[in-house]
Amino acid sequence: MSEPFSVRITVRGYETDVQGHVNQSVYINYAEHARWSLLQAAGISQAGLTGRGVGPVALETTIRYKRELVAGDEVEVTCVFEWGDGKTFRIEQTIRKTDGTVAAELTAVGGLLDLRERRMVANPQGWFKELASDPGLFGL
Repeated sequence: MSEPFSVRITVRGYETDVQGHVNQSVYINYAEHARWSLLQAAGISQAGLTGRGVGPVALETTIRYKRELVAGDEVEVTCVFEWGDGKTFRIEQTIRKTDGTVAAELTAVGGLLDLRERRMVANPQGWFKELASDPGLFGL
């Protein structure tokens, strides 16, 4: 198995709360940044998606906090898509400090929304495979 897709992020001071650690909502921003970075690396843009009349939607996100992050920490945020047979897919993500310490684990359930019909499309992996110049980044 190849290494999961990842992006590096440096924690900025304004992302911390009164305790001096990263605010809970920022973890979702980090995860979302990694997802869009993966799409871009695979050759899929927002304009490309909307031009085809679809857009990704988040249906559920679970975060397991393991260790705190503070301003100046550098982290790698991984992103692995897991495909099933239905209209949804899972995304497993890990936020890990450069010393290997896991700061958080995220599991998301997503799908592709038909922007005209406002309904989930069937076979989202087929759409990603068709739209991507490098579908291997999605495990396809």
